Amino acid sequence: MSTEARIPPTKSLPAGLPRNVWAVSLTSFFMDISSEMVLNVLPLFLANVLGTRMAVIGLIEGVAEATASVLKLFSGWLSDRLHARKWLAVAGYGLSTITKPLFYFANSWGMVAGVRWVDRVGKGIRTAPRDALVADSVSEKQRGRAFGFQRAADTAGAMLGLLIALGVVWLAQSNTLTLDETTFRTLVLISLVPAVLAVLVLAIGARDMPISGQGPLPRFALRALGRPFLVFMVIVALFDLGNSSDAFLVLRAQERGMSVVGILSMLVVFSLVYTLVSAPAGMLSDRIGRRQLIIGGWLLYAIIYLGFGLAETSRQVWFLYAIYGLYYGLAYGTSKAMIADLVTENVRGTAYGTYNAVLGILDLPASLIAGILWQGVGGWDGFGAAAPFLFGAILSFAAALLMATWMPREMKKSVQSFQPN
Repeated sequence: MSTEARIPPTKSLPAGLPRNVWAVSLTSFFMDISSEMVLNVLPLFLANVLGTRMAVIGLIEGVAEATASVLKLFSGWLSDRLHARKWLAVAGYGLSTITKPLFYFANSWGMVAGVRWVDRVGKGIRTAPRDALVADSVSEKQRGRAFGFQRAADTAGAMLGLLIALGVVWLAQSNTLTLDETTFRTLVLISLVPAVLAVLVLAIGARDMPISGQGPLPRFALRALGRPFLVFMVIVALFDLGNSSDAFLVLRAQERGMSVVGILSMLVVFSLVYTLVSAPAGMLSDRIGRRQLIIGGWLLYAIIYLGFGLAETSRQVWFLYAIYGLYYGLAYGTSKAMIADLVTENVRGTAYGTYNAVLGILDLPASLIAGILWQGVGGWDGFGAAAPFLFGAILSFAAALLMATWMPREMKKSVQSFQPN
């Protein structure tokens, strides 16, 4: 039976996408308004206000994602077992919303780390069920479009959040090079409003989709996901090991002499590019295939990271970060759509959980490596600010080469062999 036949008819809203895709997209929109107001300036708060070293910032960012990793895997698997995605996603968004006010009271890097880690637990609970809910709600021919639309809404929210942050910083401290403590705490308070709206939209607007019986309920085992998915994950893991936290890009911009306002304007343009590219890229992947867009995105990433490593002025960093949005638009949503192509419906939540878990686990060593390469550890001073970006460029290029040698016909045949009778 085809995927299209298993999806019950639902009324499509504008853009030809069902209600669930719109509900998830609006939730992502509001939550990213909230998150981007705070998280993009959090490295500056740590470095400028609390005097935290680069290696510690890398540790905080890495552990923040790794903390959520097991939960991403478990929550995806649990949503398959329960045949329920919505309320797990709502619980995850709710936990992040409840935690966010604690940033206001943070006065040490340890407290910031604790709040950041709990916030990421919320992300770990929600991410895989949310992605599976999107995949459940559309046909195979709409997957790229649906995930591209969701990413576009997500980044549109990020852009609006950054514009709000830009306005607050400009009014509070004009064009200074470092972030002020009072400005950061003001941003935290404002961010609470869209966070609450995100939870309400998902709770009221989404509904779980029925999943037809396609064999027994999944066991918690990677083998059940099939060889094509596991090969894909090995290649993604290589890429992600060089994909350190974007906090290092923000710190690189400041290291090259960019003001806080300049950094926020740079992030706004990045989000605009990401927003404009995501939906068309998703639709293009439905027509020409996901693999080509992912390869193109990773090669672009390698070129951009090489540029970050060699950049001599803040203007060069600003330009590179703007076109960095092209990589995200091409590859990020497309990778998630590809996962649904590689696994059967009854293990989709587990697959998304595994994907997000692997990326989350690798964020810890990736960010630690970046911090150590930049500023060293102990008595060693490291290789300097360019090193983590050159390292990322090399691994991204290697991952793109591996993806280019992956035979799509064998993938399709292998996927079909895992279809239950």
